[in-house]
Amino acid sequence: MLATTGWTAVHRPDAGSSLRAAALSAWAAARIEGRPLPPADAPVRTVARFFAGLDGAQRARLAEGYPLVVGNLDGAPAALRYRANLRALEQAARAEESRSRDVGLSPADRSTAGRRAHRFESLAQPGRQILAFDPTGGGRVAEVFGDLERADRVSVIVPGVDTDVLTFERSQRRLTAPVGMAQSLYEAERAAAPAARTAVIAWAGYTAPTGVGMDAATGRMAMDGAVRLESLAAALPQDASVALFCHSYGSVVCGVAAHALPNSVSDVVVAGSPGMRAGSVAELGTSARVWATRDAGDWIADVPHLELGGLGHGADPVSPGFGARLLSAAGARNHTGYFEPGTGSLDNFAKIGTGAFGSVVCATGDDACRRGISWPDGE
Repeated sequence: MLATTGWTAVHRPDAGSSLRAAALSAWAAARIEGRPLPPADAPVRTVARFFAGLDGAQRARLAEGYPLVVGNLDGAPAALRYRANLRALEQAARAEESRSRDVGLSPADRSTAGRRAHRFESLAQPGRQILAFDPTGGGRVAEVFGDLERADRVSVIVPGVDTDVLTFERSQRRLTAPVGMAQSLYEAERAAAPAARTAVIAWAGYTAPTGVGMDAATGRMAMDGAVRLESLAAALPQDASVALFCHSYGSVVCGVAAHALPNSVSDVVVAGSPGMRAGSVAELGTSARVWATRDAGDWIADVPHLELGGLGHGADPVSPGFGARLLSAAGARNHTGYFEPGTGSLDNFAKIGTGAFGSVVCATGDDACRRGISWPDGE
């Protein structure tokens, strides 16, 4: 049985888990100028105050010495996190490269290690802005497009099932992966509003379900993801307007997090949603505008929209009774086509991301989804 499940005779922890555990242990015992460091799970404000009290050399020392911690600290300066994660990716790539040659591992594990090493090297390429990186398990990662610290509007892509560090980006079917989605949205926002200061985050910062099995049918992983999403949102520039673009199971994460999101989150957009674990927009408990869209050919429409005994995610967000603002997804194909250039869905996402609410196209063909919105900087 152990052989068929991919374990070797002597099970060895994956390199990511070992690296992260060692980093956390070292961080907990460390001091800087005699001062203890904040816990790795400290609130955003605590982390922000701590780093505000350090000079540039002290910050750099921490980023170089504890990259797997500093790179994941919501509240630390974004540029410092980019620097820390570059170093962390280099360390993790070396560890996986070593595992790929370890004859004590199964061929499948060596192959996976090689793929992970290649992915980490790609993420560490010059010019990439990696906001979070944790190689533990399947891995968690986030990347920024644009100038996050100067942005007036920030868009966050929250993806669904089968998202991990290996599927974070794809060379084929590029727009089905978080990086491709974020790049597509960023380019559409830049085309829609060239003078606007925008940033887009590809956020694979939670452990997503694998496939459409039991984990995808429950809210267990969404609850952990919601905590992480709330922390990310709290760490974004508070004078910026934030829009969440939540695809598939990512909309479950956004639904669970909705009530605890900061006021800076002005819009929550769900595409191809199996439900938000709520019966209506009112039950989400958020002041943000809630938008929903679904392509006519999206198979998610056939998933029962109910919740019973912990299974299912509640009402259909595109149903009239849910109360979301319904967006056109004209031209999108199936479950993964919402970020394709030329589609009504991507065009609408870019307008919401840049605040051009007056030209958003509603699914109903009238102005129903735009009612009650003022857009002083919209068009």
